[in-house]
Amino acid sequence: MAMNLRLTDEQQEALRERAEAEGRSMHAVVVRAIERYLDEGTDREAVRKLGAKYAARHSDLLRRLGE
Repeated sequence: MAMNLRLTDEQQEALRERAEAEGRSMHAVVVRAIERYLDEGTDREAVRKLGAKYAARHSDLLRRLGE
């Protein structure tokens, strides 16, 4: 899929500098940033589900700790 990414001049320059410093293309840097963003969302959902599971399992203990 092709898409346009509109950056400010400052953002584009910062991206160019970072990519150059890392010896990578701006495209590669942006793709990696997107991958990290998507992974974080997946991780947050997994943590939320585990938290809900253990909160339900240990609700009595959590209630007593809150007293």
